[in-house]
Amino acid sequence: WVPDLGRAVLSWGWLLERLGHELHQDWPTGRSWRAGETYLVVEQSPALTGDRHDRMLPGLNHLAFHVPGGRTHLDALVGAAPEHGWRLLFPDRHPHAGGPEHCAAYLENVDGFEVELVVEES
Repeated sequence: WVPDLGRAVLSWGWLLERLGHELHQDWPTGRSWRAGETYLVVEQSPALTGDRHDRMLPGLNHLAFHVPGGRTHLDALVGAAPEHGWRLLFPDRHPHAGGPEHCAAYLENVDGFEVELVVEES
């Protein structure tokens, strides 16, 4: 089993570019995106032992990103997310699934990775 790198690149690339990251590197088994001094790499390892990431097991639970542009931009991201391989987690509590004082969207992509998109409400 080999995960679809194209699917991962499409979902992560779409999201990272909407959050202000730019494509930095591109090679046959991966991509990296950069925002200032920070960069994120999506790469397909040849030494996989599983076929899906499980955020409920030890390891990476989720990545959190600040969303520039406030609630309007957050709502636009959530609305477009399904077209790019992401689904909204906790829709019954959105956008306050993290608590009444915390405005965020929690998305999961088709590979099981979760992101928390945080905005400051005014």
